Amino acid sequence: MKILILAGGSGTRLWPYSRGGFPKQFLHFGQPYSLLQKTIARFLPSVNPTDILILTNQDYYHLVKNQAKAIDPLLEKQILVEPDRKNTAPAIALGALYLTDVCKVAPDECFLVTSSDHLISPEQVFLEAVKKGEAIAKEGKNVIFGVRPHKPETGYGYIKAKSGKGGALLDVEEFVEKPDSLAAQQYLLSGDYLWNCGIFLFQIELFFRELALYAPEISHLVQGSFAEAVSSFGEMPEISIDYALMEKTGNTVVIPLDVTWSDVGSWDSVYDVLEKDQNQNVKVGNVHDIDTKNCLIMGSRRLISTIGLEDLLVVETDDALFIGKKGQSQRVKSLVDELKQKNAKEPFENLTTHRPWGNFTILEEGERYKIKRIVVDPDGRLSLQKHTHRSEHWVVIKGTAKVTIGDEERLLEENESIFVPKGAVHRLENPGSTPVEIIEVQVGDYIGEDDIIRLEDIYGRIWVAK
Repeated sequence: MKILILAGGSGTRLWPYSRGGFPKQFLHFGQPYSLLQKTIARFLPSVNPTDILILTNQDYYHLVKNQAKAIDPLLEKQILVEPDRKNTAPAIALGALYLTDVCKVAPDECFLVTSSDHLISPEQVFLEAVKKGEAIAKEGKNVIFGVRPHKPETGYGYIKAKSGKGGALLDVEEFVEKPDSLAAQQYLLSGDYLWNCGIFLFQIELFFRELALYAPEISHLVQGSFAEAVSSFGEMPEISIDYALMEKTGNTVVIPLDVTWSDVGSWDSVYDVLEKDQNQNVKVGNVHDIDTKNCLIMGSRRLISTIGLEDLLVVETDDALFIGKKGQSQRVKSLVDELKQKNAKEPFENLTTHRPWGNFTILEEGERYKIKRIVVDPDGRLSLQKHTHRSEHWVVIKGTAKVTIGDEERLLEENESIFVPKGAVHRLENPGSTPVEIIEVQVGDYIGEDDIIRLEDIYGRIWVAK
């Protein structure tokens, strides 16, 4: 069996942590592993790393690569970049074609599709259900997994299951959109509804056959080779696998899961799954509280201190602070939409930006200047580049940096500095085995990130200043 992990989403419901440049699948929430890494590790007891395929887009490729290879170096080669963002149905179809055309997987083989940002416990119960699902899929059924609800949740879609097959397997009667609170309460009491956790199991041959029946607009684009599908991927409709296939076919069964599951899709969900103190507070970061109960308090570098708070969500980053009532965090998306309408940069940009070579953090910014902390990973190399509007001053604070300015190359040790004049061709590299950190001070009449002309880049990026 193959595992397809979908890691291209860019959700905003966990703003200000999750943003366009660093969405929730890469977040750690104070834990050793990110949500993506937890998802990968979940399957390694039952499959080889080479049986896992991670689907993402070009914007997140290097984030996926760095986090995946930290779990197992073999996973670095198990990443498929989608040519365009077209929702889950086209992505899954492309992944299935990659398995058959490139990996030469037999058409009677099965593949599991899962999101990269869910939490499941106990994982062994889930893996046993997947094993049962594989046997069912090989018999000619599409399999979906549904979680038995324990509360009237309005943030999830539901599956109404027909009775008659026993507790381990049920027919699907219908898929239900996210309900209001009254309907969710009725679903819970009826016992006929399961949370739709968006985890599917298909036999490859059956998947393509049903795709031709119910989603021909996708099917005809994956009839040829993988290369041909990539070249025509822009013609794909933007549609989820639920709408394109699962809600149309009558050939689906659901396996109920008696597990604790969360898509970590809201700050209330984050509160539910993280460890709490004796006052039922979730605290991450430098937090000091007095008479505070039932709160989620997450910070970064600053001290967060509270007195007398109850049932609140407090989430702080270096450039934004969110405070809300528990039970209303589903409205964060609306908040972010309003910020976008005001052309605020906070919904899109993080102060820390990740690049293929490492990352940089904006420490201070003002008129005609910007100060950054730049971290270059071992063997990382910035592009050979120049700037039209700014000069740069570099001070090495950790490690040994290799600097190219014009025709000159130098090694800079800790506490050494160098000046990069405006218009000079330059490059920063890390030839060592430990990260290099520098402080960069930019000065100029324009200090935007698009003031760059790349002349050479080992990561294949093209970015020319306008």
